[in-house]
Amino acid sequence: MTSSTKFIGAVEIGTSKVTVLIGEFTGRELAIIGYGECQSRGVIKGVVVDYKAASECAHAAMEAAEQNAGEQIDQVYLAQTGGHLEGFYNEAAVNVKSADNMISALDTDTVCRLATAKELPAGRMVVHNIRRPFRVDGRLVPGNPEHLVGQRLEVGYWTVHGQENRLADTIHVIRGFNLEVRELILSGLASGHMVTTAEERQHGVLAIDLGAGVTDFVLYRDGGPHVTGVVPVGGSHLTNDLSLGLRLTEGQAEKLKLRHGRALVQARSKTDKVWLDGNFTIGDRQFPQQTIEQITAARTWEIFEVVKKKLGGAFTPETCSAGVVLTGGAAKLPGIAECAAKVFGVPAHLGETPSWVNENLRDPGFSTTLGLLYYGLASQAERAAPARRKRGFLQKLFATA
Repeated sequence: MTSSTKFIGAVEIGTSKVTVLIGEFTGRELAIIGYGECQSRGVIKGVVVDYKAASECAHAAMEAAEQNAGEQIDQVYLAQTGGHLEGFYNEAAVNVKSADNMISALDTDTVCRLATAKELPAGRMVVHNIRRPFRVDGRLVPGNPEHLVGQRLEVGYWTVHGQENRLADTIHVIRGFNLEVRELILSGLASGHMVTTAEERQHGVLAIDLGAGVTDFVLYRDGGPHVTGVVPVGGSHLTNDLSLGLRLTEGQAEKLKLRHGRALVQARSKTDKVWLDGNFTIGDRQFPQQTIEQITAARTWEIFEVVKKKLGGAFTPETCSAGVVLTGGAAKLPGIAECAAKVFGVPAHLGETPSWVNENLRDPGFSTTLGLLYYGLASQAERAAPARRKRGFLQKLFATA
Protein backbone atom coordinates (compact mmCIF):
# COMPACT_ATOMS: atom_id res chain seq x y z
CA MET A 1 0.00 0.00 0.00
CA THR A 2 1.32 3.43 -0.90
CA SER A 3 1.29 6.30 1.57
CA SER A 4 -1.37 8.07 -0.53
CA THR A 5 -3.80 5.13 -0.37
CA LYS A 6 -6.86 5.69 1.79
CA PHE A 7 -9.67 3.29 2.67
CA ILE A 8 -12.94 5.20 2.73
CA GLY A 9 -15.97 3.86 4.58
CA ALA A 10 -19.46 4.79 3.37
CA VAL A 11 -21.95 4.18 6.19
CA GLU A 12 -25.73 4.40 6.13
CA ILE A 13 -27.46 3.79 9.45
CA GLY A 14 -30.97 3.17 8.21
CA THR A 15 -34.24 2.23 9.83
CA SER A 16 -34.21 -1.34 8.50
CA LYS A 17 -30.50 -2.00 8.01
CA VAL A 18 -26.99 -0.63 8.39
CA THR A 19 -25.00 -0.76 5.16
CA VAL A 20 -21.25 -0.22 4.83
CA LEU A 21 -19.10 -0.07 1.71
CA ILE A 22 -15.33 0.33 1.68
CA GLY A 23 -13.58 2.07 -1.19
CA GLU A 24 -9.83 2.06 -1.83
CA PHE A 25 -8.74 5.52 -2.94
CA THR A 26 -5.44 5.90 -4.81
CA GLY A 27 -4.69 9.19 -6.47
CA ARG A 28 -7.93 10.09 -8.26
CA GLU A 29 -9.43 6.60 -8.54
CA LEU A 30 -11.59 4.63 -6.18
CA ALA A 31 -12.40 0.91 -6.19
CA ILE A 32 -15.06 -0.78 -4.04
CA ILE A 33 -13.31 -3.55 -2.11
CA GLY A 34 -15.56 -4.38 0.86
CA TYR A 35 -19.19 -4.68 1.89
CA GLY A 36 -20.99 -5.26 5.20
CA GLU A 37 -24.61 -5.22 6.28
CA CYS A 38 -26.55 -5.74 9.50
CA GLN A 39 -30.23 -5.58 10.40
CA SER A 40 -30.80 -2.27 12.14
CA ARG A 41 -31.91 -1.83 15.75
CA GLY A 42 -32.30 1.32 17.79
CA VAL A 43 -33.16 3.51 14.78
CA ILE A 44 -36.63 4.90 14.06
CA LYS A 45 -37.39 7.01 11.00
CA GLY A 46 -33.68 7.45 10.33
CA VAL A 47 -32.94 8.75 13.85
CA VAL A 48 -30.94 6.97 16.56
CA VAL A 49 -33.21 6.35 19.57
CA ASP A 50 -31.17 3.61 21.29
CA TYR A 51 -27.47 4.41 21.19
CA LYS A 52 -26.23 1.01 22.40
CA ALA A 53 -28.39 -1.02 20.00
CA ALA A 54 -27.57 1.23 17.03
CA SER A 55 -23.85 1.11 17.86
CA GLU A 56 -23.79 -2.68 18.03
CA CYS A 57 -25.45 -2.96 14.61
CA ALA A 58 -23.21 -0.33 13.02
CA HIS A 59 -20.06 -1.86 14.43
CA ALA A 60 -21.09 -5.34 13.26
CA ALA A 61 -21.63 -4.03 9.72
CA MET A 62 -18.29 -2.17 9.72
CA GLU A 63 -16.39 -5.18 11.02
CA ALA A 64 -17.99 -7.36 8.34
CA ALA A 65 -16.99 -4.84 5.66
CA GLU A 66 -13.39 -4.68 6.93
CA GLN A 67 -13.13 -8.46 7.00
CA ASN A 68 -14.56 -8.60 3.48
CA ALA A 69 -12.05 -5.99 2.27
CA GLY A 70 -9.10 -7.27 4.23
CA GLU A 71 -8.34 -3.67 5.19
CA GLN A 72 -9.26 -1.22 7.95
CA ILE A 73 -11.31 1.91 7.31
CA ASP A 74 -9.36 5.18 7.60
CA GLN A 75 -12.29 7.61 7.57
CA VAL A 76 -16.06 7.54 7.24
CA TYR A 77 -18.54 9.41 5.08
CA LEU A 78 -21.81 9.17 6.96
CA ALA A 79 -25.30 9.43 5.49
CA GLN A 80 -27.65 11.80 7.27
CA THR A 81 -31.45 11.73 7.18
CA GLY A 82 -34.45 12.19 9.47
CA GLY A 83 -37.43 14.43 9.93
CA HIS A 84 -35.39 16.90 12.02
CA LEU A 85 -33.57 18.06 8.86
CA GLU A 86 -34.91 21.26 7.31
CA GLY A 87 -33.84 23.64 4.58
CA PHE A 88 -34.17 27.28 3.59
CA TYR A 89 -33.01 29.49 0.74
CA ASN A 90 -30.97 32.66 1.18
CA GLU A 91 -29.24 34.82 -1.41
CA ALA A 92 -26.91 37.80 -1.54
CA ALA A 93 -25.55 40.27 -4.09
CA VAL A 94 -22.48 42.49 -4.30
CA ASN A 95 -21.31 45.20 -6.65
CA VAL A 96 -18.10 44.26 -8.45
CA LYS A 97 -15.29 46.32 -6.92
CA SER A 98 -12.69 46.57 -9.69
CA ALA A 99 -12.61 49.60 -11.98
CA ASP A 100 -12.71 47.40 -15.09
CA ASN A 101 -15.69 45.41 -13.67
CA MET A 102 -13.75 42.13 -13.79
CA ILE A 103 -14.99 39.76 -11.07
CA SER A 104 -12.27 38.74 -8.61
CA ALA A 105 -11.93 35.88 -6.15
CA LEU A 106 -12.65 38.41 -3.38
CA ASP A 107 -15.99 39.26 -5.00
CA THR A 108 -17.04 35.60 -5.17
CA ASP A 109 -15.83 34.89 -1.63
CA THR A 110 -17.71 37.92 -0.30
CA VAL A 111 -21.03 37.12 -1.94
CA CYS A 112 -20.83 33.46 -0.86
CA ARG A 113 -20.05 34.47 2.72
CA LEU A 114 -22.99 36.87 2.81
CA ALA A 115 -25.37 34.28 1.33
CA THR A 116 -24.46 31.73 4.02
CA ALA A 117 -24.34 34.16 6.95
CA LYS A 118 -27.92 33.70 8.14
CA GLU A 119 -28.01 32.61 11.77
CA LEU A 120 -29.82 29.46 12.86
CA PRO A 121 -31.99 29.00 15.96
CA ALA A 122 -30.29 27.63 19.07
CA GLY A 123 -29.62 23.91 18.90
CA ARG A 124 -29.49 23.79 15.09
CA MET A 125 -26.40 23.12 13.00
CA VAL A 126 -25.67 23.37 9.28
CA VAL A 127 -25.26 20.06 7.46
CA HIS A 128 -24.94 21.37 3.89
CA ASN A 129 -24.70 24.75 2.21
CA ILE A 130 -25.75 23.90 -1.35
CA ARG A 131 -24.78 26.67 -3.75
CA ARG A 132 -26.97 27.46 -6.72
CA PRO A 133 -25.43 28.93 -9.91
CA PHE A 134 -24.01 32.45 -9.82
CA ARG A 135 -25.66 35.28 -11.72
CA VAL A 136 -23.74 38.14 -13.32
CA ASP A 137 -25.96 41.15 -14.11
CA GLY A 138 -28.92 38.75 -13.97
CA ARG A 139 -27.31 36.24 -16.36
CA LEU A 140 -26.93 32.64 -15.17
CA VAL A 141 -23.30 31.48 -14.90
CA PRO A 142 -23.02 27.68 -14.53
CA GLY A 143 -19.37 27.74 -13.42
CA ASN A 144 -16.97 30.02 -11.56
CA PRO A 145 -17.66 33.69 -12.45
CA GLU A 146 -14.11 34.82 -11.64
CA HIS A 147 -12.55 36.90 -14.47
CA LEU A 148 -15.94 37.51 -16.10
CA VAL A 149 -16.99 41.13 -16.60
CA GLY A 150 -20.08 42.52 -14.92
CA GLN A 151 -21.33 45.07 -12.42
CA ARG A 152 -23.42 42.93 -10.08
CA LEU A 153 -22.72 39.41 -8.77
CA GLU A 154 -25.46 37.33 -7.12
CA VAL A 155 -25.62 33.86 -5.59
CA GLY A 156 -28.05 31.85 -3.49
CA TYR A 157 -27.69 28.86 -1.19
CA TRP A 158 -30.10 26.14 -0.13
CA THR A 159 -29.00 25.55 3.47
CA VAL A 160 -29.83 22.24 5.17
CA HIS A 161 -29.71 22.18 8.95
CA GLY A 162 -30.64 19.74 11.69
CA GLN A 163 -30.89 19.29 15.43
CA GLU A 164 -27.40 19.31 16.89
CA ASN A 165 -28.10 16.47 19.31
CA ARG A 166 -29.54 14.25 16.55
CA LEU A 167 -26.48 14.85 14.37
CA ALA A 168 -24.19 14.14 17.29
CA ASP A 169 -25.92 10.82 18.04
CA THR A 170 -25.09 9.28 14.66
CA ILE A 171 -21.56 10.68 14.70
CA HIS A 172 -20.86 9.23 18.14
CA VAL A 173 -22.00 5.81 16.93
CA ILE A 174 -19.10 5.87 14.44
CA ARG A 175 -16.67 7.47 16.90
CA GLY A 176 -17.31 4.52 19.23
CA PHE A 177 -15.56 2.42 16.60
CA ASN A 178 -12.53 4.77 16.93
CA LEU A 179 -13.02 6.19 13.45
CA GLU A 180 -13.00 9.70 12.04
CA VAL A 181 -16.24 10.97 10.52
CA ARG A 182 -14.83 12.98 7.65
CA GLU A 183 -18.09 14.41 6.37
CA LEU A 184 -21.86 14.23 6.78
CA ILE A 185 -23.72 13.76 3.50
CA LEU A 186 -27.45 14.06 3.00
CA SER A 187 -28.83 10.65 2.07
CA GLY A 188 -30.93 12.20 -0.69
CA LEU A 189 -27.91 13.92 -2.25
CA ALA A 190 -25.89 10.71 -2.17
CA SER A 191 -28.54 8.48 -3.74
CA GLY A 192 -29.81 11.18 -6.08
CA HIS A 193 -26.41 11.65 -7.67
CA MET A 194 -26.09 7.92 -8.31
CA VAL A 195 -29.38 7.47 -10.15
CA THR A 196 -29.54 10.68 -12.21
CA THR A 197 -27.36 11.70 -15.12
CA ALA A 198 -25.64 15.04 -15.64
CA GLU A 199 -28.01 15.69 -18.54
CA GLU A 200 -31.08 15.01 -16.37
CA ARG A 201 -29.78 17.29 -13.63
CA GLN A 202 -29.24 20.04 -16.19
CA HIS A 203 -32.76 19.79 -17.59
CA GLY A 204 -34.40 19.41 -14.16
CA VAL A 205 -35.12 16.12 -12.39
CA LEU A 206 -36.62 15.03 -9.07
CA ALA A 207 -34.89 12.11 -7.34
CA ILE A 208 -36.89 10.33 -4.61
CA ASP A 209 -35.27 7.75 -2.33
CA LEU A 210 -37.89 5.61 -0.58
CA GLY A 211 -36.37 3.93 2.44
CA ALA A 212 -37.98 1.92 5.21
CA GLY A 213 -38.54 4.75 7.68
CA VAL A 214 -38.07 7.94 5.65
CA THR A 215 -38.31 9.25 2.10
CA ASP A 216 -35.53 11.59 0.97
CA PHE A 217 -35.85 13.79 -2.09
CA VAL A 218 -33.75 16.26 -4.06
CA LEU A 219 -34.87 18.47 -6.92
CA TYR A 220 -32.14 19.31 -9.42
CA ARG A 221 -32.07 22.36 -11.69
CA ASP A 222 -29.37 23.87 -13.89
CA GLY A 223 -27.07 20.93 -13.18
CA GLY A 224 -27.12 21.03 -9.37
CA PRO A 225 -29.31 20.47 -6.30
CA HIS A 226 -32.04 23.10 -5.98
CA VAL A 227 -34.19 21.91 -3.04
CA THR A 228 -33.87 18.93 -0.70
CA GLY A 229 -36.12 17.45 1.95
CA VAL A 230 -37.07 14.48 4.10
CA VAL A 231 -40.50 12.99 4.73
CA PRO A 232 -40.60 10.77 7.86
CA VAL A 233 -42.64 8.08 6.12
CA GLY A 234 -41.37 5.10 4.13
CA GLY A 235 -41.86 1.46 3.21
CA SER A 236 -42.33 0.29 6.80
CA HIS A 237 -45.47 2.41 6.99
CA LEU A 238 -47.02 0.36 4.20
CA THR A 239 -46.25 -2.72 6.29
CA ASN A 240 -47.82 -1.13 9.36
CA ASP A 241 -50.96 -0.20 7.39
CA LEU A 242 -51.34 -3.81 6.24
CA SER A 243 -50.76 -5.06 9.78
CA LEU A 244 -53.52 -2.84 11.19
CA GLY A 245 -55.94 -3.22 8.30
CA LEU A 246 -55.70 -7.01 8.03
CA ARG A 247 -54.89 -7.78 11.69
CA LEU A 248 -51.53 -9.35 10.99
CA THR A 249 -48.20 -9.45 12.73
CA GLU A 250 -45.52 -7.14 11.33
CA GLY A 251 -43.69 -10.10 9.81
CA GLN A 252 -46.82 -11.42 8.11
CA ALA A 253 -47.69 -7.95 6.80
CA GLU A 254 -44.18 -7.49 5.40
CA LYS A 255 -44.48 -10.82 3.60
CA LEU A 256 -47.79 -9.82 2.02
CA LYS A 257 -46.41 -6.44 0.99
CA LEU A 258 -43.40 -7.94 -0.75
CA ARG A 259 -45.42 -10.63 -2.52
CA HIS A 260 -48.66 -8.87 -3.38
CA GLY A 261 -48.40 -5.13 -2.66
CA ARG A 262 -48.71 -2.59 -5.46
CA ALA A 263 -48.46 1.18 -5.75
CA LEU A 264 -51.54 1.26 -8.00
CA VAL A 265 -54.60 -0.98 -7.73
CA GLN A 266 -54.62 -3.56 -10.49
CA ALA A 267 -56.95 -6.27 -9.16
CA ARG A 268 -60.41 -5.92 -10.71
CA SER A 269 -62.44 -8.35 -8.61
CA LYS A 270 -63.01 -8.38 -4.87
CA THR A 271 -63.22 -12.17 -5.05
CA ASP A 272 -59.58 -12.61 -6.16
CA LYS A 273 -57.66 -13.84 -3.13
CA VAL A 274 -54.06 -14.71 -2.26
CA TRP A 275 -52.63 -16.92 0.45
CA LEU A 276 -50.51 -15.61 3.31
CA ASP A 277 -47.96 -18.42 3.04
CA GLY A 278 -49.32 -20.69 0.35
CA ASN A 279 -48.29 -23.87 2.13
CA PHE A 280 -51.82 -24.60 3.42
CA THR A 281 -50.59 -25.29 6.94
CA ILE A 282 -52.42 -24.35 10.14
CA GLY A 283 -52.69 -20.58 10.33
CA ASP A 284 -52.31 -20.04 6.59
CA ARG A 285 -55.22 -17.98 5.27
CA GLN A 286 -56.44 -15.98 2.32
CA PHE A 287 -56.82 -12.23 1.78
CA PRO A 288 -58.46 -10.22 -1.00
CA GLN A 289 -55.78 -9.11 -3.47
CA GLN A 290 -57.69 -5.90 -4.12
CA THR A 291 -57.68 -4.96 -0.42
CA ILE A 292 -53.93 -5.44 -0.17
CA GLU A 293 -53.36 -3.27 -3.21
CA GLN A 294 -55.74 -0.57 -1.98
CA ILE A 295 -53.86 -0.31 1.33
CA THR A 296 -50.35 -0.13 -0.18
CA ALA A 297 -51.45 2.14 -3.04
CA ALA A 298 -53.12 4.64 -0.71
CA ARG A 299 -49.97 5.06 1.42
CA THR A 300 -47.67 5.27 -1.60
CA TRP A 301 -49.85 7.95 -3.19
CA GLU A 302 -49.85 9.86 0.11
CA ILE A 303 -46.03 9.79 0.33
CA PHE A 304 -45.71 11.31 -3.14
CA GLU A 305 -48.38 13.91 -2.37
CA VAL A 306 -46.48 14.97 0.77
CA VAL A 307 -43.23 15.28 -1.22
CA LYS A 308 -45.02 17.39 -3.82
CA LYS A 309 -46.50 19.63 -1.13
CA LYS A 310 -43.11 20.13 0.56
CA LEU A 311 -41.59 21.14 -2.78
CA GLY A 312 -44.30 23.75 -3.26
CA GLY A 313 -43.65 26.21 -6.06
CA ALA A 314 -40.09 24.90 -6.56
CA PHE A 315 -41.53 22.00 -8.56
CA THR A 316 -43.36 22.50 -11.83
CA PRO A 317 -43.56 20.09 -14.76
CA GLU A 318 -41.95 22.77 -16.94
CA THR A 319 -38.82 23.00 -14.76
CA CYS A 320 -38.60 19.22 -14.26
CA SER A 321 -38.54 18.07 -17.86
CA ALA A 322 -36.43 14.99 -17.06
CA GLY A 323 -39.18 13.76 -14.75
CA VAL A 324 -38.93 11.73 -11.55
CA VAL A 325 -36.32 9.08 -10.76
CA LEU A 326 -37.05 6.61 -7.95
CA THR A 327 -34.65 4.60 -5.83
CA GLY A 328 -34.38 3.02 -2.39
CA GLY A 329 -35.59 -0.33 -1.08
CA ALA A 330 -39.29 0.62 -1.17
CA ALA A 331 -38.99 1.71 -4.82
CA LYS A 332 -39.17 -1.96 -5.81
CA LEU A 333 -42.93 -1.93 -5.17
CA PRO A 334 -44.65 -2.83 -8.47
CA GLY A 335 -46.39 0.07 -10.16
CA ILE A 336 -44.53 2.73 -8.21
CA ALA A 337 -43.22 4.60 -11.27
CA GLU A 338 -46.73 4.83 -12.71
CA CYS A 339 -47.99 6.13 -9.36
CA ALA A 340 -45.29 8.83 -9.23
CA ALA A 341 -46.05 9.88 -12.81
CA LYS A 342 -49.73 10.37 -11.96
CA VAL A 343 -49.00 12.44 -8.83
CA PHE A 344 -46.30 14.69 -10.31
CA GLY A 345 -47.63 14.89 -13.87
CA VAL A 346 -44.25 14.09 -15.44
CA PRO A 347 -42.59 10.85 -16.66
CA ALA A 348 -41.17 8.66 -13.89
CA HIS A 349 -38.87 5.66 -13.87
CA LEU A 350 -36.75 3.55 -11.56
CA GLY A 351 -33.17 4.75 -11.26
CA GLU A 352 -30.38 2.63 -12.68
CA THR A 353 -27.05 2.24 -10.96
CA PRO A 354 -24.05 3.12 -13.20
CA SER A 355 -22.70 0.23 -15.25
CA TRP A 356 -19.34 0.24 -13.46
CA VAL A 357 -20.99 -0.94 -10.22
CA ASN A 358 -20.67 -4.65 -9.47
CA GLU A 359 -23.81 -6.69 -10.14
CA ASN A 360 -24.34 -7.59 -6.47
CA LEU A 361 -24.49 -3.88 -5.53
CA ARG A 362 -26.95 -2.78 -8.21
CA ASP A 363 -30.00 -3.11 -5.95
CA PRO A 364 -31.76 0.26 -5.30
CA GLY A 365 -31.05 -0.19 -1.60
CA PHE A 366 -27.34 0.52 -2.24
CA SER A 367 -27.83 3.88 -3.96
CA THR A 368 -27.05 5.92 -0.84
CA THR A 369 -23.83 4.15 0.17
CA LEU A 370 -22.58 4.18 -3.43
CA GLY A 371 -23.29 7.91 -3.53
CA LEU A 372 -21.37 8.39 -0.29
CA LEU A 373 -18.30 6.87 -1.94
CA TYR A 374 -18.70 9.31 -4.82
CA TYR A 375 -18.71 12.22 -2.36
CA GLY A 376 -15.76 10.68 -0.56
CA LEU A 377 -13.80 10.60 -3.80
CA ALA A 378 -14.79 14.16 -4.70
CA SER A 379 -13.91 15.40 -1.22
CA GLN A 380 -10.27 14.36 -1.65
CA ALA A 381 -9.91 17.08 -4.28
CA GLU A 382 -12.39 19.79 -5.24
CA ARG A 383 -14.51 19.47 -2.09
CA ALA A 384 -11.55 19.96 0.24
CA ALA A 385 -12.71 23.37 1.47
CA PRO A 386 -16.27 22.29 2.42
CA ALA A 387 -14.80 19.23 4.12
CA ARG A 388 -12.62 21.43 6.32
CA ARG A 389 -15.60 23.46 7.43
CA LYS A 390 -17.56 20.35 8.29
CA ARG A 391 -14.67 18.85 10.24
CA GLY A 392 -14.66 21.95 12.43
CA PHE A 393 -18.33 21.36 13.14
CA LEU A 394 -17.69 17.67 13.87
CA GLN A 395 -14.83 18.51 16.22
CA LYS A 396 -17.15 20.80 18.15
CA LEU A 397 -19.63 17.98 18.59
CA PHE A 398 -16.89 15.60 19.73
CA ALA A 399 -15.65 18.14 22.26
CA THR A 400 -19.11 18.33 23.85
CA ALA A 401 -19.61 14.56 23.99
